[in-house]
Amino acid sequence: MEIYTLDSNVGKSIFHRIGLNPAAEVVVRNKFSRRNLLRLTANWQVWLIGMEACPAAHFLGRILRQQEHDVRLIPAQ
Repeated sequence: MEIYTLDSNVGKSIFHRIGLNPAAEVVVRNKFSRRNLLRLTANWQVWLIGMEACPAAHFLGRILRQQEHDVRLIPAQ
């Protein structure tokens, strides 16, 4: 399964994940913990990860960039 875009809603301890394929169809939709996010993204080839900008998103963005993902932080407005 190829996931082109991953959108993650950053909560305090629970994340909601929606993955889209190149045809913009939803192929993954679930929730999980922060530890599981980093474990899953280490094994995935995701082209783009979008997150709402907040202190936790900046922290996670740095880690995800080290895993060679393209991370985009979206303003909360």
